[in-house]
Amino acid sequence: MITKFSVLYVGQIELDRIGRDGTPPDRRRYPNERLAEAFFTARDVARTMDELGFYCLWTAEHHFQREGYEVFPNLILLSTWLATQTERLKLGCAFNILPMWHPLRLAEDYAVADIVTGGRVIMGVGRGYHTREVETFGAPLLDATANRELFEEQMEVLWKALHEEAFSHHGKHYDIPPPVPYRGYELREITLVPRPIHRPVEIWQPIASGKTLDYIAARGIKGMVTLNGERIFDQIAHAYRDAAARAGRRLQLGEDLCWGVGLYLAPTAEEAIRRVEPAHDERYKWFAPFGFVRYADPEGRPWGTPGAPARIPTLAEGVAQRAWLCGPPSLVIEEIKRVEARYPGLDQMMIHWAEGIPPAEFQEQLRWFARDVMPAFRR
Repeated sequence: MITKFSVLYVGQIELDRIGRDGTPPDRRRYPNERLAEAFFTARDVARTMDELGFYCLWTAEHHFQREGYEVFPNLILLSTWLATQTERLKLGCAFNILPMWHPLRLAEDYAVADIVTGGRVIMGVGRGYHTREVETFGAPLLDATANRELFEEQMEVLWKALHEEAFSHHGKHYDIPPPVPYRGYELREITLVPRPIHRPVEIWQPIASGKTLDYIAARGIKGMVTLNGERIFDQIAHAYRDAAARAGRRLQLGEDLCWGVGLYLAPTAEEAIRRVEPAHDERYKWFAPFGFVRYADPEGRPWGTPGAPARIPTLAEGVAQRAWLCGPPSLVIEEIKRVEARYPGLDQMMIHWAEGIPPAEFQEQLRWFARDVMPAFRR
C-alpha cells in the first residue's frame, strides 16, 4: 500500500524562456547569485512538505552545471542543513555519485549526518552519467566496465565502514589500511569513527536498466525508478523481485522500490497538459541526450534500442506511457490506486518536479496534492 509520498528536486533554478522552442540548454549560463537561489528554494519546499505531511525530499548530486539544471554538489551537507529547517521530513540523497568520492569520506560524512539529524538523512548512491562531472574528478565513466568495477569495490568498502566495528579491505583500487607502523604496531584494521547510529543503513540506488539488478537486489539495496513508462516499470519490478529471490530475499512485487512520476493537477486533463507541457519539454531538452527516456515501444522495447524510437518525447507520449499524471485529483487518485493494486509491496511514490515549473507554482501543486490526493491513501 502506498503511504509515503515524496518529491525529487534535482536542484534547478527558476529557468527563463522554457519549452521546446525556448533557450537551448547549452546556451544557458547563469551568474553565481542565481545558482545559489536553489538552496533557498530547497529550504522553502522542504518546509512546505514538512508542514503538509510528505515523507521525503530527495535531491541530486551534480557539479559544474552553469546551465542551472542541477546545482547541488553535496547532498549530505545540504540535507543536514535542511534538517535544521524542518521537524519531521526525511532528506534523501538521490544520489551521492560514489566514483567521485572516497568511500571512507562519504561514510564519515553520512555517519555525522545520521547522528546529528536523528536518522533523517537517507543514503543513496549512484555511478554517475555526466562525463563532465565524473571524468573531471578523475574517475572513469566513458569506460562503463571500469566505472562499474570501481563502483562495486567502493560499495564493498562503504558497507564495511558503515556496519563493521573494525574492518580491512585489499582490492584493486583500495588498500585499507595500508600496512604501516602505527604507535609501535603494524596497522591491520581500522574503525570508522563515528559510525551511523541507525543501522543497518538504508541505501537506495537508481535503476535505469536490468544491468545492476542482481547486484543491488542481493545486497538489500532499494531501487528508485522514476519517470519510466509503465511497461518498463513493470519489467523492472518483476526483475528486482526475482533477483532478490535468487539471493534468498522473498519480497512482494514492488517491495523495496520507489515509483516516481511527473505530476500536474488541474481541473481537467487538457488544462493540466497545456500548463505543464513547456516545463516537460524543458526537462527533456536537457535529459534526453543522456539517454533518460525510459519509455517502451508497442513491442515492449525501451526507446533507444534498435527499432525503437530515440528522440525527445512529447508530453502526450509521457501521459500515454503513464509516466506523467495530468488532470484533476480524482484522476490522479484512480491512477495511483491502479498502481497500488498491481504492486502490493509498493509503499512509496515520488513526484518528480519538472524542471521548468517555477517554485511558487510547484509548492501550490504540493498543497493541492496534500489536500485532495493524499487523504485517499491514509491508512
